[in-house]
Amino acid sequence: MIPALGFALLALLLAAGIQDARTREIGNGKNVAIALLAPVWWWANDLGGGAIQMQLIAAGLVFVLFLIVYCMGQMGGGDVKLIGALALWVPPAALLPMLVAMSLLGGALTLLMLIDRWRRRTAALPETPYGVAIAIAGMLAVAN
Repeated sequence: MIPALGFALLALLLAAGIQDARTREIGNGKNVAIALLAPVWWWANDLGGGAIQMQLIAAGLVFVLFLIVYCMGQMGGGDVKLIGALALWVPPAALLPMLVAMSLLGGALTLLMLIDRWRRRTAALPETPYGVAIAIAGMLAVAN
């Protein structure tokens, strides 16, 4: 059962990353599915009440942090929901490394988009599909 849940998460993250790259949006259905599968993951991994409580607290803190970033206009709502849902899966000790990887990947992606903007000589600022960075960082986090 655990491999099937892990595969489901990877498939949902892949779909979210692809959708964000194509449309600059992440569907709520993907975020809800990721969030709703997390308790099944906890049960399958035999997490106790204290571990589940820590998972919820850590995910809540991550969500609030990125909600603030959203309110500052620096990230889209779908990205924030994806990070929050993903944080329900990643053990609290692995959250910071995942967020660092996500930030580095997002920065690299933004840099590539700025280079492409310069190459095309367009004035419009690029809208970075940050869901791609979130998905890759999430895949790396759950693979470890």
